[in-house]
Amino acid sequence: MGQEIDTIHFQSRDFQRFHDRLEQETLLLAECLTDARMSRRAHTAGLEAEAWLTDSDGRALAENDRFLAALKEPLVVPELARFNIELNVPPANLAGLGLDSLEQALAALWRRCQALARDMDAMTLLIGILPTLRNSDLSLANMSPLNRFKALNEQVLRARLGQPLVLDITGQEHLHLQHHDVMLESAATSFQLHWQLPADLIPRYFNASIAMSCATVAVAANSPFLFQKSLWEESRIPLFEQAVEVGGFEGAARGPVRRVTFGAGYVKHSLHELFRENLEHYPALLPICADTPAERFVHARLHNGTIWRWNRPLIGFDDDGCPHTRIEHRVMAAGPSIVDQISNAAFYYGATHWLTQNIDDLEARIPFSAAKLNFYAAARRGLDAHVQWLDGDSLSLKKVILDRLLPAAEQGLRDLNVDDALISKYLHTVETRIRRERTGSHWQRAFIDKHGKDFRAMTLVYAQHQATGTPVHEWDI
Repeated sequence: MGQEIDTIHFQSRDFQRFHDRLEQETLLLAECLTDARMSRRAHTAGLEAEAWLTDSDGRALAENDRFLAALKEPLVVPELARFNIELNVPPANLAGLGLDSLEQALAALWRRCQALARDMDAMTLLIGILPTLRNSDLSLANMSPLNRFKALNEQVLRARLGQPLVLDITGQEHLHLQHHDVMLESAATSFQLHWQLPADLIPRYFNASIAMSCATVAVAANSPFLFQKSLWEESRIPLFEQAVEVGGFEGAARGPVRRVTFGAGYVKHSLHELFRENLEHYPALLPICADTPAERFVHARLHNGTIWRWNRPLIGFDDDGCPHTRIEHRVMAAGPSIVDQISNAAFYYGATHWLTQNIDDLEARIPFSAAKLNFYAAARRGLDAHVQWLDGDSLSLKKVILDRLLPAAEQGLRDLNVDDALISKYLHTVETRIRRERTGSHWQRAFIDKHGKDFRAMTLVYAQHQATGTPVHEWDI
């Protein structure tokens, strides 16, 4: 989805040509995965950090075009809305100081963004949902002027037969509204992790990532408010699912096959199952045909980019052109600080690796239906959720994380040969946050409980704390 396109209008023959090429590439992918033609590179990590651009008063500032033109950094790119940007850093092997290199690269890039924003009398902010955001900010006038975004909006509305999107979220309060374009999607920003693995290993890691999603969405919760309504601990989850509510073929917008989804089940044998699902159950939204060899998987990758699984399979390429497989773990909110985000990454990589190496029957001990229920319970209630874990009993998620997953993460990181000092640093940050019950969402709720619904003041204090670089468990109210 990062690539730009030449047109925003399509005809029926465009969809047929795209489907033909998509089918060809999907069949070829099956052969490549079966014949071991994919890269054997393992445990390479990458990340994407989405952020907000605001004015000095903490309000959404729709000027990412001017900001990016001045920054002149290819690793920072526009997002759907003109008040959002995305930061990328070079991938790193997890062994040794890999996590530190990710942190240092992201921190350096973030400092450049902060400095430029100050020159513009503005701010950049890492937070799941901007507390000061207004529904009126989410207008087409504030859409980034790229054809792929315009086309996406047109095709989503076409698939919905022109029906408006409906946002209906019940948390501590109830939010119900209609919206007539896809700009609702831009109200949520994420911290997304990538994990490159050999194709024969990736199904187990993919399934373990699904099982881990309840823990990571709660640990990283940072989106309790939307349009000044108190909703879920991680309100990005229902927001994003409803913001692009388009289903599969035959207009199944509200059926089990949705564009933003936890998925339909675990992977049984190969990632090809998910790309086959893409072909058979999801009509193309952006039928852009390219004159490229099938081995580049251009159409399969573009189509996959319009299906937003919370754990998404990716096909990419090594520097030498060899295709590889990756997991994109998409459940965590942006912020509150750089060190919080990398600590969340360490927790995810370590605990997930431990699960793959030590729980042979993970899929039986945490059935997919349970993993799905766990995820939505954790998004709604955060650390207070109860989940079904390996023994089948309903347990406090906070207890599962402290007693089981943090020790698992420590051992998993050791098995991945991560530097001992980094393991201690990052997992201590997560553990202290959990014991003090001070996630980003906890901090935001505590501020509002103490000072009332002054979301402008909360945003400005949040920005001051974030600028110090300290983890959220050290922030005062």
